[in-house]
Amino acid sequence: MDQHDAILSRLLTLHPKRIDLSLGRITRLLEALGRPDTKLPPIIHVAGTNGKGSTIAFLRAILEASGARAHVYTSPHLLRFNERIRLGATGGGKLISDEKLSAALERCEAANNGEPVTFFEITTAAAMLVFSETPAEWLLLETGLGGRYDATNIITAPKATIITSISRDHPEFLGETIDKIAFEKAGIFKTDVPAIIGFQTDAAERVLEREARRIRAPLIVAGQDFFVREENGRLVFEDHHGLLDLPLPKLAGRHQYENAAGAIAALRAIAPELPTPSIEEGLIGAEWPARLQRLLRGKIIDLAPIGAEVWLDGGHNEDGGRVLAEAMAEFHDRAPRPLVLICGAQTTKDVRALLRHFAGLARIVVATPVEGEHKSWPPEEIAELARGEGIPQAYSAPSIEAALELVRAQTDQRPLRILIAGSLYLAATVLSINGSQIE
Repeated sequence: MDQHDAILSRLLTLHPKRIDLSLGRITRLLEALGRPDTKLPPIIHVAGTNGKGSTIAFLRAILEASGARAHVYTSPHLLRFNERIRLGATGGGKLISDEKLSAALERCEAANNGEPVTFFEITTAAAMLVFSETPAEWLLLETGLGGRYDATNIITAPKATIITSISRDHPEFLGETIDKIAFEKAGIFKTDVPAIIGFQTDAAERVLEREARRIRAPLIVAGQDFFVREENGRLVFEDHHGLLDLPLPKLAGRHQYENAAGAIAALRAIAPELPTPSIEEGLIGAEWPARLQRLLRGKIIDLAPIGAEVWLDGGHNEDGGRVLAEAMAEFHDRAPRPLVLICGAQTTKDVRALLRHFAGLARIVVATPVEGEHKSWPPEEIAELARGEGIPQAYSAPSIEAALELVRAQTDQRPLRILIAGSLYLAATVLSINGSQIE
């Protein structure tokens, strides 16, 4: 076990709950550290249910294309904790080194002095400590859960806030209704700080606009203040600054047009001098693993039927299922192939709602456990849910490898399109098996 892994294991024991939303404990810890949260570069704070990470990926790629250094804080990680903390550097940011991570965690552990603090809180403090001591022009900060009482919301004066698509997720912490969830996400808004509201349902937009007006945050709303569409194989973005004719994003799926638009709208609001070529370069250079990522080589490809396309996504809620199904339908329209869905999910997720979008679209569903997760849905139950949603060829398998073997046995010689989805933890397992790296 590496040094930082040992420290992370200890930090998991400092609070009886994995999640306990509050700002009190991290305030105390940051005070003991000399308030590094007050010494950060200009911040773009991002909350939402789906699309946070992709939006930050676009922000980072555009800013780096302009020559700026951008720190990035995201969660969860896929293969190793270092992915959560990316330090801005000339020529492109780099994941925090093991040595720097260990040193920051040790300083936070010592400053905390054994007091109760959640894992996310103390690791967020560590990230802020490193960000405060490393020069950069920007910090792209993703909330962990919700917004109002998320540890990242300790910041008081971001340059902009962005709320990406909101849907039902984590109801045990954020509430059962879209109204309640949107209210919690809106907690990141700050007086006189531009609030960029991405494409939302009417219910979510109503709450977000109300909360922004209540605290006097200037509103920039998708569909009102900025617009995006595909036209002749190009991405057309428009706001009051004018129209941009841009290349389509590298990240797959039409939902990424909306994420890209939110990033562009934010940057045009706070950095209008940003050159258009930087936006163009950012769109075609942005990367975000396990979000409609096509696997092209590795063990997973070797295990899949010959000639199969294999796509990986961490989508795990109803809205994630909807955008994935829409993307798969569009792929089918362009190049028809039978679709196989390999699905694993945690019991805290509404897997039935995700599966519902694949009725009439997926030829076969193979359910698999999420390895290492005690709250994983039993594969047999997912298969039963799939059959109940109108996908009769639904099977279970004890592992990803076994699922791919079953797919090989159950299908004819036509080239397949395989989508593996349902959990970021499942996606992490797939990337690990595949031998993929995240840099």
